Amino acid sequence: MTTAFFTDERCFWHGGGNYAFTLPVGGLVQPMPAGLPENPETKRRLKNLVEVTGLARHLSVRSADPASEADLLRVHPQSYLSAFKAMSDAGGGELGLRTPFGKGGYEIAALSAGLATAALRAVLTGEVASAYALSRPPGHHCTADFPNGFCLLNNIAVAIQAARAEGRAHRVAVVDWDVHHGNGTEAIFWNDPDTLTISLHQERNYPLDTGGVEATGGPAAPGSNLNLPLPPGCGQVAYLYAMERVVLPALARFRPDVIIVACGFDAAAVDPLGRMLLTAESFRLMTRQLMTAARDLCGGKLVLVHEGGYSEVYVPFCGHAVLEELSAAPITAPDPLAATLEKRQPDARFDSFAKSWIDEAARDFGL
Repeated sequence: MTTAFFTDERCFWHGGGNYAFTLPVGGLVQPMPAGLPENPETKRRLKNLVEVTGLARHLSVRSADPASEADLLRVHPQSYLSAFKAMSDAGGGELGLRTPFGKGGYEIAALSAGLATAALRAVLTGEVASAYALSRPPGHHCTADFPNGFCLLNNIAVAIQAARAEGRAHRVAVVDWDVHHGNGTEAIFWNDPDTLTISLHQERNYPLDTGGVEATGGPAAPGSNLNLPLPPGCGQVAYLYAMERVVLPALARFRPDVIIVACGFDAAAVDPLGRMLLTAESFRLMTRQLMTAARDLCGGKLVLVHEGGYSEVYVPFCGHAVLEELSAAPITAPDPLAATLEKRQPDARFDSFAKSWIDEAARDFGL
């Protein structure tokens, strides 16, 4: 069966506001042309690479309608949506922390959530085997009523609740391998025993005050949230071990109807906002692990929703590797940094330390 690739040019039109890297411009901070690190080029260049290599011909490339207000209201309160829409109509602004947007920002964010919703629906209905949503702006930091970390609506949460409202899924697992903690998704599903949220992230990167191993779910859902904060410098060996030791056993214990990946590429070795050492091959192998888990647990139902990743040069190759694996297409985009990044992988002593860290967390989780 086909792998669907959901994208829309309008998502690239989201504006990052008057920022220099992650600092609001003012005083001594000089503006930068691209504004926030979360700019359209990483995603647009991924789409371009998929087209240039011919991989797009092996995918079902499509767009989707924006998420409806009814879809959004299942996650976000009317007060937040109304404030967001009013500011968007008035020319834009910033409602939360590092979440600037321009005129029409509300509609673009709703479209981003709509891509994720349509991707999940296509997989759950059996129309396609798997799907990738090139959503922008991203979503995993947005809580129900507070946007932060470039995220204005929680795309994955909106998709999950829409699927439930349509009676297409009940138990849903979210695996977040973005380098930053998926605090918004955690908060939204904190007390929901039917949603398993797992976040693999660099310890104390962003947000600074969330993502600890002790946060394992609310009183009605103990064990439904697993955080695996990894020390800076982890590479492929540590991440694959984390998947084998924590993620896959947790998924097997939970038995989801579908697996969704919060697919950030900012754990890659050349990302400006992370200090990890993953490569395009690392993301391919983690995708392979989850495809096997999905096949064994939920009939192969797997959806990836794009989150972070801020290297305009390298994100396209990471995303291409994931899509190659998902689709089993005979098309490749050789990683131009593979040899260099292989030499920069941690040595056996660091990998041993990281594994002991992961083992300790696994024991805390009862795995």
